[in-house]
Amino acid sequence: MSSLALSALFAAAVVVSFVLKTWLAMRQMRHVAAHRGAVPAAFAEKVSLDAHQKAADYTLARGRFGLVSLAFGTLVLLGWTLLGGLDALNEAVRDVVQPAWGHLAYQLVLLAAVAAIGSLVEMPLDAWSTFRIEQRFGFNRMTWKLYLLDAAKGAAVGAAIGLPLAALVLWIMGAAGAWWWLWAWLAWTGFQLLMLVLYPTVIAPLFNKFSPLPDASLAERVSALMARCGFRAKGLFVMDGSRRSAHSNAYFTGLGAAKRVVFFDTLLTRLSPGEVEAVLAHELGHFKLRHVPKRMFAIFGASLAALALLGWLAQQQWFYTGLGVMPNLPGTPNDALALLLLMFALPPFGFLVTPLAAALSRKHEFEADAYACAQASGRDLAQALVKLHEDNAGTLTPDPLYARFYYSHPPAAERLAALKLEPQP
Repeated sequence: MSSLALSALFAAAVVVSFVLKTWLAMRQMRHVAAHRGAVPAAFAEKVSLDAHQKAADYTLARGRFGLVSLAFGTLVLLGWTLLGGLDALNEAVRDVVQPAWGHLAYQLVLLAAVAAIGSLVEMPLDAWSTFRIEQRFGFNRMTWKLYLLDAAKGAAVGAAIGLPLAALVLWIMGAAGAWWWLWAWLAWTGFQLLMLVLYPTVIAPLFNKFSPLPDASLAERVSALMARCGFRAKGLFVMDGSRRSAHSNAYFTGLGAAKRVVFFDTLLTRLSPGEVEAVLAHELGHFKLRHVPKRMFAIFGASLAALALLGWLAQQQWFYTGLGVMPNLPGTPNDALALLLLMFALPPFGFLVTPLAAALSRKHEFEADAYACAQASGRDLAQALVKLHEDNAGTLTPDPLYARFYYSHPPAAERLAALKLEPQP
């Protein structure tokens, strides 16, 4: 392939994905706005018109913001690639860092610089989302001090974890020969598994406080459920999610002996014990039905394919020039450039895979719901789903095509229909 052909193909993929995302977002907003005036019949006795309209307004606000973010992100992507941003940054970093500190330091600084610039460029949009949109609808509990502290912690943790991993991968790329991509994949996979152990016990507590579940009767009820499901956890914890947001959730995390069950404090204040049990039964359904390892294997397989592809692309000059970067002269490695270009190029080309992944995720959600009904009360699960949709301002009337394309969870009406239950007042 010529560099001109790749440039044209990449530009076409960017344009097609932008147009398709915009069209889907507009469909969603039109559909939600058209159904704003009345609560769907299945929810009429449970969800108030005010709550329904708040969810519609929240969805519309997020949709408009999403269009701005999409346009901005597309311009940034083109700026990094075809407009020469990465090429200019690479030249500046290479000429300054490499003579003083060597090849590996140059490549690590390049990766860190791209990550830092990307974070700084996206921060205004993220802050607007938090302090304007989330604040407007009563979800934000974050202060500016906490927001900036989280950003600083995130950057420090990212550097402490990411730079050693990047150094290892870059070393493998330079030292392992033609099969470097296989060894790099093994290193990346091992890192991901290690993070499953370290995240709940080391990283997450840096950002949130985790306390043992204080309600003894609820703890007993939840422990009995886990025993029925054959699930062992290191503990039951409550996370201070209300410190940052009014949104609520529950999840289990970790691997092996590090597994733990976590409830947002906002969830426990809203749901009854039976509803909490039903929500947890749904999450345990993912565990029992092996959805988590299935998804992990899918991710590992996709990453192996991507690295194998990169193993070939990294040797092709048109891969660099076609994406707006002049490869380094012989004697200077292109490994960091290749990694960055793959990171920039994959999303536009892989966008059409989104509905397939979403469909698989929705299938798993239906299966987990059915499992929850066998282990707990289906009525409580239905009640909890309605409350969570209302509390999180999730629209009850999404555009069907938009939902099929994006939604990782089935729309509320479909979930209740599958449960064969109606929400009760």
